[in-house]
Amino acid sequence: MPQIRALVVDDERYAREELIYLLEQCDGVKVIGEADSGEHAIVKVMQLQPDVVFLDIEMPKVDGMEVAKTLSALKKVPYIVFATAYPQFAAEAFRIHAIDYLLKPYDEDQLRQAVARVKEALQPPAVSASPKRIDRLPVETEGEIHYLPIRDILYVHREEKWTKIVMASREYETRMTLKELEQKLTPSSFFRIHKSFLVNLAHVSSLTPWFNGAYQLKIDQRTEKLSVSRNYVKELRQRLEG
Repeated sequence: MPQIRALVVDDERYAREELIYLLEQCDGVKVIGEADSGEHAIVKVMQLQPDVVFLDIEMPKVDGMEVAKTLSALKKVPYIVFATAYPQFAAEAFRIHAIDYLLKPYDEDQLRQAVARVKEALQPPAVSASPKRIDRLPVETEGEIHYLPIRDILYVHREEKWTKIVMASREYETRMTLKELEQKLTPSSFFRIHKSFLVNLAHVSSLTPWFNGAYQLKIDQRTEKLSVSRNYVKELRQRLEG
C-alpha cells in the first residue's frame, strides 16, 4: 500500500513539530505539509490533497471544527484525526465523522492505532467475482444472536467504535466494521452515501440539494436527515432513478 499522505495542523509550532516527529516514526506515513491556522489548513488541503489531516481544535479565527465541516464539502474529503488538549470536544468530533480523536500529550500507542485506522479506511474493499446475497444478518447483542431481515434494515452508521444498524423501531450495535457490512449488504440494495453511512435504497423517500453539491437524504419511517457526500451523489441518483 502507498504511504499515507498526512497534513499536520496546529497553531503552536512546538506541537506541530512534536506530532510531525512522532508520525515520521510510524511505518507507512509521509507528512506532506503543515499549517498554523484554520484558514491555512483549508488552502493546504486543496493544494496537497492529503489522505488524512491531523487537526487541532482550539485555534483563533477558524477553529478545527469549522475546518472539518468545510473540508467535508470537498470532492476528495480527507480523513480527520483531531489532535487536541481538550477531551470535551470528542462527542462533536465524532458527530462530524472524525476517524479518531487524540489527546495531548500524545500517547504513541494511540497515535499508531489512529494511523492503523486510516490505513484500514484507505484499503480498497476486496473484490468478489459474485458476492453472495444473504436474507438475514446475524448480530450478537447482550449474549444473544439476532437474525435481522436484510429488507427491514433502513441504514447502517459507523459511530466511534461501534456500528449502528438502524431499523424502523429499534437500533442494534455491532463491532463489525462498516467495510465488513458493506461487503455483506451491497449485493442486496445497499449503497454507501458517505464514508460513515450505508443506506437501503429500497427505503429512500427523498433526496434534497443541500450545500456545495452535497445532498440530504430521508429514509422511510425515520425523521433524521442523512448527509450524502458529493462524491456519491451522481451514482446514487443513477441507482435511484434507474
